[in-house]
Amino acid sequence: MSSVETIHVDGVWRGAASGAQREVLDPADATTLAVVSEGGTADTDAAVAAARRAFDEGPWPRTPVAERAALLRRVADLLQRDREAIALTESRDTGKTLEEGRVDVDDVTTAFRYFADLVAGESAGRVVDAGDPDVHSVVVHEPVGVCALITPWNYPLLQASWKIAPALAAGNTFVIKPSEITPLSTVHLVRLLAEAGLPAGTAGLVTGAGDPVGARLSEHPDVDLVSFTGGLASGTRVMAAAAPTVKKVALELGGKNPNVVFADAASTEADFDTAVDQALNAAFIHSGQVCSAGSRLIVEESLRERFVGELARRAERISLGRGTEEGVECGPLVSASQLEKTEAYVASALAEGAVLRCGGERPKPSDTRPATGYFYSPTVLDRCHRRMKVVREETFGPILTVETFRTEDEAVALANDTEYGLAGAVWTKDAGRARRVAGRLRHGTVWINDFHPYLPQAEWGGFGKSGTGRELGPSGLAEYREAKHIYQNLAPKPVRWFAG
Repeated sequence: MSSVETIHVDGVWRGAASGAQREVLDPADATTLAVVSEGGTADTDAAVAAARRAFDEGPWPRTPVAERAALLRRVADLLQRDREAIALTESRDTGKTLEEGRVDVDDVTTAFRYFADLVAGESAGRVVDAGDPDVHSVVVHEPVGVCALITPWNYPLLQASWKIAPALAAGNTFVIKPSEITPLSTVHLVRLLAEAGLPAGTAGLVTGAGDPVGARLSEHPDVDLVSFTGGLASGTRVMAAAAPTVKKVALELGGKNPNVVFADAASTEADFDTAVDQALNAAFIHSGQVCSAGSRLIVEESLRERFVGELARRAERISLGRGTEEGVECGPLVSASQLEKTEAYVASALAEGAVLRCGGERPKPSDTRPATGYFYSPTVLDRCHRRMKVVREETFGPILTVETFRTEDEAVALANDTEYGLAGAVWTKDAGRARRVAGRLRHGTVWINDFHPYLPQAEWGGFGKSGTGRELGPSGLAEYREAKHIYQNLAPKPVRWFAG
C-alpha cells in the first residue's frame, strides 16, 4: 500500500476518488510526516455502501459471539506485536511523548480484550416472566447496524478503540473517520483488523476533513448510529445532521474539569508533594490537550499561596521538546491553529485581570525544540474568576487557571459552575467530606485523591454539554445495540375480542 492509499472500502486500500491528497505535519517542526488521501463525499458514500452490504448480507453480524471475541483478542495480540511502531507513529503524529504513545497502545489493547471478555461471558438473553406458563418471553440484544465513528486528534488510536471494539463486539459494521490532523495510527489499526481476519466490508476508513466526510457520515440515510468525539460546536452539527434520519447519536464533547484541593489534603510534606504533583499531571499531560484535563485548580484560600507558588516553580521546569527525544516530558501542541488559540486564551486572561505565575509564551528554540514547532510553555494563571473566558471555555492547551474557596459549599458551587460535566476531582483527608463532595459534583467521573485514571470496565462520559451516551463499560457496549423483546406463545388460542 502506498502512502496515499489510506481509504479502505470493501477490503481494498485505495486513494481518493478525486485524487486529492493531504500532508500530515509533524508538530515538533512543521515538516511533512506523511501524505494521505483526502477523501470526499464519493469515498464516504462508497464506504457506507460497503458497510451496508456487509451488515445486511455479510457474515460478521451473524458470526457467533465466541468467534467475534476471538478476533478481538487477535487484534489485541497484534497491537502488542506492533507496540513500538504504533507508539512511535502516535508520538510523531500528535506530538505526545513516546512513553505516552506506549501507554496508549497498552490501553487500546486492554479495551479490545475487555470487550472480547464482556461479550463472551454474556447469556443468550434476559428471560422475562410473563406470568403465564404457556408464554416464553426473552429480551435479546442485536447490533445497531452501520456505525459512523468520528474520532479526535488528541488520542486518535485510543478513541478509535473505544468505538471500534464495542461496535465489532456487538456485531456491527462501521466506517471510521479519524481527524485529518492525526490519521496515521488509525490507518495502522484498520490494517491489523484485516490481518486478524475481519471480513471485507466490515471495517471502512475514510481519511479527510470533517466537511465533507464527517458531515456526510452524520446525515447518511444508510448509517444507523453516529459516535463522535470532539469539540462542542462540531458535536452540535453532528446531532443536527443526524436528526432527520433519527439515527442513534453518541457524543463526547470535552470538559472544563475542576481539581478541588482542600487544605487538609496537604497537611504533611508528603501529602503536599503528592497534591502538587497530581495537579501538574492533571493540567499538563499531553500539553493539556486532554478532554479530562484538570485545567481548573480550585484550591482552599489558606493553601493558595504556598500551593500555587510550588506548582508554578515545578511547571517552569517541565522539559519541553520533540516527544521522541530522551528526557522530554511534554511535547508540542498538535497544530499551528491550536498554538494560536492557546496564545489568544492567555492574552484574554491577562486582559481580564489574571496574574501570570509562569509560562505565557513560546519557549526558546533548542536542540529538541525546533523554532518551527508548535511549542508553548506550561502556564499558570492565578487570581482567576468565573467570568473569564479562559475559565469558562475548554482551552485544550497547557493552561491552568487558579480559583479559591473558603467553604465546602463554595468549592462545590465553583466546581459545578460550568456548562460541561465530564470529570473532576476532590482532594481531602476527610472521608465524609470526600463522599459528600463527590456526590454533589455534576460530572461523569469523579476522582477522590487522584486524577486521570480510567477503567475500561467503568463508563466514561459526561453531564451537560460534555455530551450524550457513554463509552466503555457495559453501557459502552449497549450504545452499539438495540434491545428486542421476543414473545412466544406456546399454546395459542382464539382471543374472541370480536363477536363475529
